[in-house]
Amino acid sequence: MAAPMRIRQPRNFRDRKDVLNELSDAELIKRYRLDRAGIMLVTDLVRERITNQTERSRAVTPEMKVLVTLRYLATGKMQLSSGDDLGPSQQTGSRVITETLFALSRNEILSQYFKFPVTLENCHTKAVDFQQIAGFPGVIGTIDGTHVRITAPKEFEAEYVNRKRYHSINVQVVFDATYRILDIVARWPGSVHDARILRESALNQVVFGRGMVPDGYHLLGDSGYPCKKWLLTPYLRPQPGPQSDYNRAHKKTRNVVERGIGQLKRRFHVLHGEIRVTPTAKVCQIIKVCAMLHNICKDRNIRIPAPEDIDEPAEDIEEDYDNAPQAVQQPPLPPVAPRPREGLLYRDEFVNLHFDNDE
Repeated sequence: MAAPMRIRQPRNFRDRKDVLNELSDAELIKRYRLDRAGIMLVTDLVRERITNQTERSRAVTPEMKVLVTLRYLATGKMQLSSGDDLGPSQQTGSRVITETLFALSRNEILSQYFKFPVTLENCHTKAVDFQQIAGFPGVIGTIDGTHVRITAPKEFEAEYVNRKRYHSINVQVVFDATYRILDIVARWPGSVHDARILRESALNQVVFGRGMVPDGYHLLGDSGYPCKKWLLTPYLRPQPGPQSDYNRAHKKTRNVVERGIGQLKRRFHVLHGEIRVTPTAKVCQIIKVCAMLHNICKDRNIRIPAPEDIDEPAEDIEEDYDNAPQAVQQPPLPPVAPRPREGLLYRDEFVNLHFDNDE
């Protein structure tokens, strides 16, 4: 007896919302952190790479792929970004996010939005902006590290445990006085010290190491960094007078990087919680794409939505997670090589020249 013929059931598709035409710019910013023109700008950056090579009527459009990705970055919630808002299934949403992040994180895209000042004109402009904060001259950027929490990786797991005893990527970031990101390094495990990340970075080895930045312009960093002619750090035990004045101005000016990191993590909540994707290379893509999108928001004068206007919790996000589980005993920081006297002597001369009001 022949088996009964199976009747193929028609596929049921979810309706896909036309949010670009249904929502106002204010509502788009609340949900996706960009206005309509900004969303189209990002889509056009990667349109050729994320357009499906198919004539199926239900193929996910490049615009939809970018919207799903932006929603994920804004909330950190994969299910909310794919199923609740835009129509695609959870599986489709995960796939298009991976595809879109890969396209956006290419160097030829990122390099358009991270511009470190190397010309005299650009350095002067940055320095003028910083000097208005606390009178500290010659500053073109403030540098710091921030930890982005990740799930425990399968390989080299111990290397990703930071001093607060959770797994993370330690991200080096430089902000200008307008809270725009000038440079970002997102590839080091959480156990790696800030000083080593700087030592191995292009900033140290190429930009400043090869003299691309004019003399007299500096970055400001905390005491975890070595003091250099181009990287000024605070005095650990300042003397009353010029050194104390220098430290006060240094702290107020350097706070730009801490506030900038807070802005970045409030804008893209995926960076505030635990990023549950593997491998870690995908996490680094997420971090760099968020930084690029932050700069696009700055270019378009798009403010961070107020806490009452966003779907995520409104915690005050600092450079580290204050609510992270604390270890009973903090592990010691790795030993740091003695600081070159050249940088310390330069700092003394700088202080005497710019902060000694008696001269």
